[in-house]
Amino acid sequence: MRKSSGLVPSRIALNCEMSVLEMETMRLQLRLIMDKLKAIEVFIEVAQGLSFSGAAQRLGMAKGNVTKHVAWLEQTLGVQLLTRTTKSVSLTESGLSLLENGRELLDRVESIDAAVRQSVKEPKGMLRLGAPPSFGAFHLVPIITAFSSAHPDIQVVLYLDDGRTDLVAEGLDMSVRIATSLKDTSQVAQRLAVVPQLLVASPAYLKRRGTPQTIADLADHECMVHALKSPTNIWTFMGEPKGVRVHGTIRANYGDPLRHAALLGHGISMHPTYMVMQDIQEGRLVSVLPQFRPVGVDIYAVFPSRKNLPVRVRTFLDFLRQWFAAEDWHAYQNVP
Repeated sequence: MRKSSGLVPSRIALNCEMSVLEMETMRLQLRLIMDKLKAIEVFIEVAQGLSFSGAAQRLGMAKGNVTKHVAWLEQTLGVQLLTRTTKSVSLTESGLSLLENGRELLDRVESIDAAVRQSVKEPKGMLRLGAPPSFGAFHLVPIITAFSSAHPDIQVVLYLDDGRTDLVAEGLDMSVRIATSLKDTSQVAQRLAVVPQLLVASPAYLKRRGTPQTIADLADHECMVHALKSPTNIWTFMGEPKGVRVHGTIRANYGDPLRHAALLGHGISMHPTYMVMQDIQEGRLVSVLPQFRPVGVDIYAVFPSRKNLPVRVRTFLDFLRQWFAAEDWHAYQNVP
């Protein structure tokens, strides 16, 4: 029998060593790609708001780490992306190009990730959601907690604002807006629900000032106006008469202060039914002029103008639609 050559085991060992080296090289290359994608994500957060501090707050990172990511990305690419001074941050031409293309790149990576995970259908990632303070705190939080229980791999970050926030500048994936109409045509909006509004006042105020019998009588009352919904102090009604100009000593850009002032007996205010239903049922507020119906408000889901929504956003949107279609929410459609 012919003896085997000692070269064969050596060749096998050499091939094994090359495979290990190739695998290590691939691992390092993959790590570099992931680091670069993370740095691009951080850069986009800085570029959209032109603020390192704002990006750090939205990402939940230390400002120093945000600075390091951007500096590393600039060094890796060999270009300056941002011009920094002690007072401002601005984009260079290279930075503007990366901002325009980087978001699409990250969305593409997420789409690939979603396609890979399609067999288990488990979306993941961070969902940045804007909402009005009162609605967000009291009505959206129950939706978010139920959603998080069903989708534990999606982290929801809730930003409370007055509805005028620039979604792109703040890096929001979507926002829930409540308005009689949306004026920003650059964004994509889907209506979730229509909610009636009511005029309300405390029993103490009506005992002191009397109860208005017609819409025209409101002109002689202390009326507390929402500065964003009624910037011209005109309350609009369905049917006839269409509206009336009111006045009062308190205005606010959120509904909660006006509701609180009404509870204290200061005057009459207008609110969506979901905001004052419990107060009416428990006798703290009374519906004023219930025979007249103020124009209702629409609840919208609003997105930046992008063709493809990330899977985490689509998943939450579907959850929102189901929630607003539930019977419990329709209780707010019935005016007391």
